[in-house]
Amino acid sequence: MKNVLVTGAGGFIGSHLTELLHAEGLNVRALAQYNSFNSWGWLEEAGCRDDIEIVSGDVRDPAFCRDIVDGVDTVFHLAALIAIPFSYAAPDSYVDTNIRGTLNICQAARAHGAKVIHTSTSEVYGTARYVPIDEKHPLQPQSPYSATKIAADAMAMSFHNSFGLPVVVARPFNTYGPRQSARAVIPTIITQIASGAKTIKLGDVTPTRDFNYVTDTCRGFLALARCEEAVGRTVNIGSGEEISVGDTLNLIRELMGADVTFETDEQRLRPEKSEVFRLCCDNTLMKSLTGFTHEYDIRRGLRETIDWITRPENLARYKADIYNV
Repeated sequence: MKNVLVTGAGGFIGSHLTELLHAEGLNVRALAQYNSFNSWGWLEEAGCRDDIEIVSGDVRDPAFCRDIVDGVDTVFHLAALIAIPFSYAAPDSYVDTNIRGTLNICQAARAHGAKVIHTSTSEVYGTARYVPIDEKHPLQPQSPYSATKIAADAMAMSFHNSFGLPVVVARPFNTYGPRQSARAVIPTIITQIASGAKTIKLGDVTPTRDFNYVTDTCRGFLALARCEEAVGRTVNIGSGEEISVGDTLNLIRELMGADVTFETDEQRLRPEKSEVFRLCCDNTLMKSLTGFTHEYDIRRGLRETIDWITRPENLARYKADIYNV
């Protein structure tokens, strides 16, 4: 692994991964989604932005994908639409980006002989039928988003089985940290508290999640990319610990020294059969393949996240009084 492409590099996880890969001495080509403002998303904040190749485009275009994969040996494919609430409103766009975009990247990688580290999500498991959740757990499409990710994972693995394309399906559990979008629960809590709200509006606070600090998730991606035994496999990246949304709120409240209460905001509730009530990762395979261990516990990760979000220049990016889908 020497020359790498990161799709979705302008996003939350993608920008952190780009920085990590550059720090590891790799030649990085970073794809930011095209827009007329020539904005590179969170790559604008990356310390390595002047030392990497940044291109703008869209994974929905197959010819463009073929061009950007030319000359790289490894593709970290993160480009996707990920907001679950918006997938209820615009499922067609999720099919186009998540499924067809993955097809385009796989075809391009096959043409140029590149390896693909394809990004999955723990949402494909749906509500846990047993915990911890290993890679053999049934897949349950409980939202249009998760359905498209199940299909995208299958598309990537089909190229391994059909054409011998070296593919690793990396399946991270819930990632959080600096630069995460306002639609996610941890930034939602922090920004409301930091903006002076006394009542925090959330959806259901009973579901549990396996939260992972973004640096650990990115380290997991890198470990899998360097592991030849992971090729052709789906591998969970998670801590093996779960915490409810309600307990997460209480922990953030404690760390921020905030005297706030909670109320249910009906518009933030998922449809009953679409809510994923429990996620907890079995990371046995990841550890056995790579020896990977987490560096951040939930308290340390939340402190880092709170410190970043509450800086005035960062807090100003969030609209804490608006529900972001």
